[in-house]
Amino acid sequence: MIPDVAVASLGDLVDQVTPREPDPVSGRRRDTGVYRGMAEASRTLLTSLDRLGGAAQPHGKRGLEAHILRNFARHSRPHVASSLDEWELLFQAQHHGVPTRLLDWSYSPLVAAHFATTRPADGGDRVVWRLDWRAVHRRFGFPELALFTRDLDATLADGSGAFTPWELFEKWPEGRDFACMVEPPSLDARIVAQSAVFTFMNDTTCSFEGFLARHGLEQALTRFVIPADAVGYVRDQLDLVGMDERRLFPDLDGVAQNLRRYYS
Repeated sequence: MIPDVAVASLGDLVDQVTPREPDPVSGRRRDTGVYRGMAEASRTLLTSLDRLGGAAQPHGKRGLEAHILRNFARHSRPHVASSLDEWELLFQAQHHGVPTRLLDWSYSPLVAAHFATTRPADGGDRVVWRLDWRAVHRRFGFPELALFTRDLDATLADGSGAFTPWELFEKWPEGRDFACMVEPPSLDARIVAQSAVFTFMNDTTCSFEGFLARHGLEQALTRFVIPADAVGYVRDQLDLVGMDERRLFPDLDGVAQNLRRYYS
């Protein structure tokens, strides 16, 4: 069972994720998890590709994955650098809202708390998920390091550079399961500001937490639940420390989003 921890303030959240004992090597209390904030505590960890079929039929359009990315590649060409490799193209697609099998996470619990509380007046509990990605990597034979795309090829294929998103979508052998975390390159200022990372897995028929549970990894996840009556308080604390749209979306869109929310 995935542990639930109630947090009623930003201080509660920071205290909960701060290691109780310092690392024996570095002497520092630095958490090694990654975080994902969601505005509905009852929602499962479904990717945007999972949700494309609608709430009544999650995973229903997973067969369109390769077609979606091919069309993004075709239509995005005037707007992206021609030097992007195919994995970077997938990261760009996810970053701009195209349905993919990737899940967004952040190294910062405050970034996750921001995304969980951007609509404080909507009501309902919110959640900040924590993932122990190192435990996931140990289970599936990856190094306990944040992976780059070249590491994927070295671990999952022969290191020749042949392992591409298309290989994963269309030819990945049934029964060879994996999940991992990948650090995208600094493709734009938003990825940098949000300390963004991605997780993905080979299976597109279940939620991320369902996949981890199937492999005995439920304890790699923790849910920090912000009760509905504390959401406004946490949101105000985030604004107080400058964790807002202007910081996380460092462009004019971010300025506009911040003003629209702040004065609502």
